[in-house]
Amino acid sequence: MTQKIIQIGNSTGIIIPKSLLDSLGLKAGSEVNVETDKDTRSLIIQIKGAALKNASINTHFLKILDRVNLQYGHALRELAEK
Repeated sequence: MTQKIIQIGNSTGIIIPKSLLDSLGLKAGSEVNVETDKDTRSLIIQIKGAALKNASINTHFLKILDRVNLQYGHALRELAEK
């Protein structure tokens, strides 16, 4: 779906069709998080509090996280309990 960015007073915005809002259970006043993916030059609009289902996690990051958990996991658990 292609939408134009339009002028709204001193701001700009995108019109989201009612059918799309209805399918997501959103209405005027609903809160969403808006982020950017610089790699794909995309905007990500996420319902506030909802999990991003199709988010991919870099496998290199997961390997580093595993090493950190192995090396510092015990200390991190102790800190979390304080």
